[in-house]
Amino acid sequence: MKDTPPNRPLRPRTRAVHGGTRRSQYGEVSEALFLTQGFVYDSAEQAEARFIEAGEDEFIYARYGNPTVRMFEERIAGLEGTEDAFATASGMAAVNGALMSMLKAGDHVVSSKALFGSCLYILEEVLTRFGVEVSFVDGTDLIQWKNAIRSDTKAVFFESISNPALDIIDIRAVSDLAHAVGATVIVDNVFATPVFQDTVGLGADVIVYSATKHIDGQGRVLGGVICGTKDFIRKTVEPFLKHTGGSMSPFNAWVLVKSLETVDLRVRAQAATALALATGLEGLPGLSRVIYPGLASHPQHALASRQMEQGGTVVTLEVEGGRDAAFRVLNALEVVTISNNLGDAKSIITHPATTTHQRLTEEQRAELGISDGVLRLSVGLEDVQDLLDDLTQAISHA
Repeated sequence: MKDTPPNRPLRPRTRAVHGGTRRSQYGEVSEALFLTQGFVYDSAEQAEARFIEAGEDEFIYARYGNPTVRMFEERIAGLEGTEDAFATASGMAAVNGALMSMLKAGDHVVSSKALFGSCLYILEEVLTRFGVEVSFVDGTDLIQWKNAIRSDTKAVFFESISNPALDIIDIRAVSDLAHAVGATVIVDNVFATPVFQDTVGLGADVIVYSATKHIDGQGRVLGGVICGTKDFIRKTVEPFLKHTGGSMSPFNAWVLVKSLETVDLRVRAQAATALALATGLEGLPGLSRVIYPGLASHPQHALASRQMEQGGTVVTLEVEGGRDAAFRVLNALEVVTISNNLGDAKSIITHPATTTHQRLTEEQRAELGISDGVLRLSVGLEDVQDLLDDLTQAISHA
């Protein structure tokens, strides 16, 4: 039994708590976990009819859809402001599904070159292997976007905030250029989160998330999601993913449904702490740079302020002295955890050059601003003073 929403617009935090709720005949308060891969039909005729066209609350097989997964899809779509969503097994399944489902040999894609290593692999290796032409640009340079987008460009792809250099892409400007030739705008919005940025309102057509990050927020499960129009999700994405097997498990969907109830509170608290840390660390001996969109020193601070409510939960630090100094800082930390995830309740730090971006050449890393001294700090929910004290003492070892 699906809840009927009030006949008035609900604000995002309310939608994140109530959106998409389906209650069983028992009327449970907490969303049910439908841990099943198959569904029973009352008759052969009903089975036949469902395979021809399943209704909104009619399910066939968990790879095609599941009540718990559907709750997550509707809740995140409501929070993001899109018509629909399709949940995937991981964030990379979402990136791959969004691109592969709509592209074919001969199509042209323009992408920002500042991408997470696995995203870059899909653009550079996978798509080109199947005959898709990909042009890379400096995502912050609108002239490069304008020159690269052609009359036959099918899609543009970029991270709204790059990982880990925190470059900000002008979503409205790039979207206008893409839409002028009928291209689809696909945005990986992980760092900005659905809380801080109205990505649809800025012009994006398709938004992808690694739900593993802020949406879960507690380091428990993998997940991803593609948000877009109902036509794109159900006619383009769903057929590709349900047949290639990238669907989300019901258990992970249940964890993520519950996580959405607190995502607004969590990321706002994390972003407030991130700003305080960035402000407190800027100018500290041992650091050559502190990069954070909320700082006035960020080269695109004005754009970040226009596009986002807050500066996000990630702060990038550049340690003087390169890899050895950066490693000394990591090894001296007592509260902050060394790991390669982000968006967690625990503060997490990693050395991108030797972890998340290690597959890139030294020249590629240099072009993207990933020096051997760069550390990516994902700010958690700990006390801000404890984090500042920990980072300050660790940086003194650099």
